[in-house]
Amino acid sequence: MDQKLKNKLSKLPGKPGIYKYFNSEGKIIYIGKAKNIKKRVSSYFTKQQFENRKTEILVSKIADLEFTVVNTEIDALLLENSLIKEFKPKYNINLKDDKSFPLIRITNERFPKVYAMRNPIKDGSEYFGPYSSPRVMHIVLELVKKLYPIRNCNFNLSEKNIVSKKFNVCLEYQIGNCKGPCEGLESEEEYMESIKSIKNILRGNLSEVKVHLKSQMMKSAKDLRFEEAEKYKNKIEALKSFQARTTVVNHKIHNVDVFNISISQQFAFVNYLKIANGMIIQTHTIEYRKAMDETESEILEMAILEMRLRCNSTAPEIITPVKVQNFDPDIKFLVPKAGDKLKLLQISMTNLLHFKKEKLEQYDKTDPELRVNRLMEQMKEDLKLSVQPRYIECFDNSNLQGSFPVSACVVFRDGKPSKKDYRIFNIKTVEGPNDFASMDEAVSRRYTRLLNENQPLPDLLIIDGGKGQLSSTVAALKKTGVYGKFAVVGIAKRLEEIYYPEDPLPLYIDKKSETLKIIQQLRDEAHRFGITRHRNRRSKGSLGTELVDIKGIGKETARTLLKSFKSVKNIRKQPEEELEKVIGKSKTKILLEYLSSS
Repeated sequence: MDQKLKNKLSKLPGKPGIYKYFNSEGKIIYIGKAKNIKKRVSSYFTKQQFENRKTEILVSKIADLEFTVVNTEIDALLLENSLIKEFKPKYNINLKDDKSFPLIRITNERFPKVYAMRNPIKDGSEYFGPYSSPRVMHIVLELVKKLYPIRNCNFNLSEKNIVSKKFNVCLEYQIGNCKGPCEGLESEEEYMESIKSIKNILRGNLSEVKVHLKSQMMKSAKDLRFEEAEKYKNKIEALKSFQARTTVVNHKIHNVDVFNISISQQFAFVNYLKIANGMIIQTHTIEYRKAMDETESEILEMAILEMRLRCNSTAPEIITPVKVQNFDPDIKFLVPKAGDKLKLLQISMTNLLHFKKEKLEQYDKTDPELRVNRLMEQMKEDLKLSVQPRYIECFDNSNLQGSFPVSACVVFRDGKPSKKDYRIFNIKTVEGPNDFASMDEAVSRRYTRLLNENQPLPDLLIIDGGKGQLSSTVAALKKTGVYGKFAVVGIAKRLEEIYYPEDPLPLYIDKKSETLKIIQQLRDEAHRFGITRHRNRRSKGSLGTELVDIKGIGKETARTLLKSFKSVKNIRKQPEEELEKVIGKSKTKILLEYLSSS
């Protein structure tokens, strides 16, 4: 660290604010917030060992720093969020959402219009949303327009234009979708009363709307306008039906924000639900590309600020799956353990996982290398490895009551079979059915050869078998001198347990995980390859015995025949002159006599 940076560190204030790190080229590479700038920034430069490699790389590139002091922690959070969006530093988490999401807009004009749109404009209009999909938004919009017919024309309905009868009612008026404010058939006061009720529906305040509709119904009935009263009754029923379909928890849960999170290696996904009167009235999922090893709490903190600003939320309560630093004393943060509020988190997670699955599948198709990196990182994490298992080998034994034993070695690179690297080992030193000894011989031969030829060793070795086979493998690796140079595990078939050397307790991986699927594919491929080669060897061995049993045909002649024609079946098909070319006339005569009689 140079003297200039040391001087700046010594002068840092112990107040809330943000800090910016610059590289040697003067470019911002990281922006952070802190409750105490001095403590937070100093911690980067006093740590002897970092929790992850990315932080270590970041610190090594810091050439200069700047800071900005603010009054409160929430001010620091707001400023950090704003600056990250503006400068997009390399080591900050990156919001991937393109801000194009379904909204309902109430325009800022006389006789406002209500319609669906994306990409809000700052013109004084009010926006409600975002909604999880256009389908959900249109369901709400359909209800609104069914209850309160409003205009969808672009006329300038100024008082002067209406009084002068500049406009005529259109088809929308004739079919009941508009009450004709353009001709003064609906007053501005009446129209704005409808807009007020629409806003209440969009905010989830259905009780106020129901009270209003009921009062209108009673008034119409009192004035003997029964057809009009019937219309209000139908609207109340439609509202009740909508409420029954959308209420997911206790209706007493009102004005609450719910956030849930799911993290993969490169991405983080955060789902947001807005709850009013037990109903989900807004929902959206945003996606971040991770830059460092940010924690769930850190990402949630950013997402909460982003979504509350975007949705103009002032909910006094926020529900999260993990504890989040309370950046605003006026907000209650809650991590529920049971009850209806936990159910809200579960609903949020269901939406979140669906979105995550679709996104990752989309990325897998458009960027195969991204999928490989994600899969390898997932395997590293699931199997507690120190490196990504880019190069994996798997062994399996095959024999028939100890006869013709073989051991198969299959190779996967980047999660896919590399068949050109497959190897088969005919077991030479083992008598009888002894899987442990066969595994010892095959593993010893394999890695002795790799060492002698200066070939790279695998990142991971998988043994098809439990603790017994794994122990034999470890003994062979120690004998060869490669034990500890790469990871080795065994997979037992019964419950798909993963065993580690010198650990009596197995690891159980999620049955639906990609890691287990790759391991099973390796195991099955080793079994298939071993069985196929074992059958070939057994077939050749039994055919060779049959030929040797012919009086006048010895081992050398049998070997010559099998070498030339591969099998007895092929030998039977050969014309006499072809056989004579290989073993001569006299032995051909003996062979043909035997084959014709067998």
